[in-house]
Amino acid sequence: MGSAFTKFCMQFCCCCCAGDEDDEDEKQPLVPQDPLEYFNREVQKRRDEETNLWSTPGDPSHSERDDDRALYALLQARNKTRMGSTGYRRLSVDIEAMRDTRREVRDKWKTILENLGFMAEADSLLTVSAGASHDRMRNAPAARALLHTLHSETSIFSSREPPPERYLFILDRLLYLDIAEDFLAKAKRFYPPKDDSDEEMPGLNINLPLLLARVEAMNGGGDDDEDESDRDDGNLSDRS
Repeated sequence: MGSAFTKFCMQFCCCCCAGDEDDEDEKQPLVPQDPLEYFNREVQKRRDEETNLWSTPGDPSHSERDDDRALYALLQARNKTRMGSTGYRRLSVDIEAMRDTRREVRDKWKTILENLGFMAEADSLLTVSAGASHDRMRNAPAARALLHTLHSETSIFSSREPPPERYLFILDRLLYLDIAEDFLAKAKRFYPPKDDSDEEMPGLNINLPLLLARVEAMNGGGDDDEDESDRDDGNLSDRS
């Protein structure tokens, strides 16, 4: 098992590096004019990915899925809002609510992987870069079938929206390591399906249509410190 994982890591790193080089060759000189700036930018991109855990990591516009679009809109709205204002604090609460929801899903995956013996490798297996491409997957159909099964037969994801595409790439890795079926069995045992009434996660449920509408209205409005911001109309997330 250890040699298979090591081989996977080497191939994964090579593919990521090759993809990054292909994307950058036509846009960047072979030697960046400011290597430190380039390094800082790459570090920031990776930090952003790990912080936001984009549901569709290969979408740089963050607009293909409603939840990605909502989170991105919140981040952009907060960037335009004066720090410390009522609006800024409200946006920060909702941004963290969305991030917490995504971290909770990731933590479920990590728990299962660690239970399977991948204590040291879990974080690496769960890391998906923005350059992830379906073309580089080894067994996309089987990975998608497993993702559908996890979504319909476990509570590892919310049943109210499609499962995040980022986990398709992770399942492809698990298939390569020949542990995907073991992972599925553990997921069914640890996180059996729940009734809709049991699926509520207080404080973390996101009303995406309302959130998107409110952020769009905020982007077209004025200063968040005006009287409108001080009305007790609740946060953008659904805190039922």
